[in-house]
Amino acid sequence: MKLQNMSAVVTGGASGLGLATAVQLRDRGVRVVIADMNEERGANAMQVLGDSCVFVKANVCDTEAMNAVFDAAVNLAPLRALVHCAGYGAAVRLVEKDGQPGSLEKFQEIVNVNLVGTYNTLRLAAARMAQNEPIDGERGACVLTASVAAYEGQIGQIPYTSAKAGIVGMTLVAARDLAQRLIRVCTIAPGIFDTPLLARLPDHVRDALGKSVPHPARLGHPDEFGMMAVHILENAMLNGETIRLDGAIRMTPR
Repeated sequence: MKLQNMSAVVTGGASGLGLATAVQLRDRGVRVVIADMNEERGANAMQVLGDSCVFVKANVCDTEAMNAVFDAAVNLAPLRALVHCAGYGAAVRLVEKDGQPGSLEKFQEIVNVNLVGTYNTLRLAAARMAQNEPIDGERGACVLTASVAAYEGQIGQIPYTSAKAGIVGMTLVAARDLAQRLIRVCTIAPGIFDTPLLARLPDHVRDALGKSVPHPARLGHPDEFGMMAVHILENAMLNGETIRLDGAIRMTPR
């Protein structure tokens, strides 16, 4: 797909992987709408992205709010790309240290944001893209975000792993479903990336995490995620696939 005369939505676009992707899309002339819950980060992101882009505060599980995001994109230019980065994790164990069972509410919340939010965002984006006139046999492309935790979840990641494994599972089915609409779907499963979440950790912890990656032995750069997302959008033969972007890491149990 040629990245021209079009708009894109990037969820979780106010920082980290999403912002890096939004910058690369903007640099290719794409009109970008970033959706995020954090208004302060959204304002900071707009200073980076400039007037050609738009920030809309939205929860990916809120259909009305996400419709406003996609309305904003369509008002800029035909919506032909989605890069869905929004999500979060928190530690939940089956039996907590005090002997109590793990929180069902926290499990449901994490799965809802990561998995249900992905489905909600994808269905709304696809419905908009399906109205586009095909260009070179395509109406649009969607990039979802899973995690290597989908394959090797660590202790305490049960809800996060469950949700990300669900995204991996939906990828091929979504691609098959949307093939008749001429819309592609792929997923990126990143490893350990240098995001604002990891920035809170002490330097020695960050260094140890980086050294756990076989090669290159460092944390991933958000720009490297953005490069992969853009390539998926541009390469018409990438469809129905989950691509690990992890430097060959395989996570240990803890």
